[in-house]
Amino acid sequence: MVIIILIFCAFLLFLTALWLQQSVKRKKKSSGIPQGTILYSDLNVPATPLFSRRHRLTGKPDYILSKQNRCIPVEVKSGKGPYPHQNHILQLAAYCQILEDTSGEFVPEGILVYNNVPYTIPFDPKLRFELESVMKTMRASLRKSSVPRNHDEPGRCHRCSMRRYCTDILIENS
Repeated sequence: MVIIILIFCAFLLFLTALWLQQSVKRKKKSSGIPQGTILYSDLNVPATPLFSRRHRLTGKPDYILSKQNRCIPVEVKSGKGPYPHQNHILQLAAYCQILEDTSGEFVPEGILVYNNVPYTIPFDPKLRFELESVMKTMRASLRKSSVPRNHDEPGRCHRCSMRRYCTDILIENS
């Protein structure tokens, strides 16, 4: 009798495991995350930041997928729009570079997900050059005593995390 109960419990555990596996696959598919094994996630539990000594960059992509024996960073955004925003592309490029430097493996692309729609962004020479150029510009700005505002959008100033330190705030006309 005990053996029958143990077999029944093992069967229930097996069915539960299958159900959980299918549930994860459905959620992954509905969220726009492409097929592949998730190697790293920063969404459900805070993950350890990745760091590139070579480029002096640190970051935490939302996911790292293993897809066709390649590591692919995935960044999930809530933004709207018909195409990926340039600042998000550069953020993803930084994750590609960090992942390439830390893993020692070639990273061919990254994926941005907007409202459950994935966009594959090639980490090609053009994007690599643009990332390097932006990093140089940012580091040069950090060495200056003041950095000029780079926009004319009062709403952006209103939401800025550095607003209390800024001496160049735009006022909204209400």
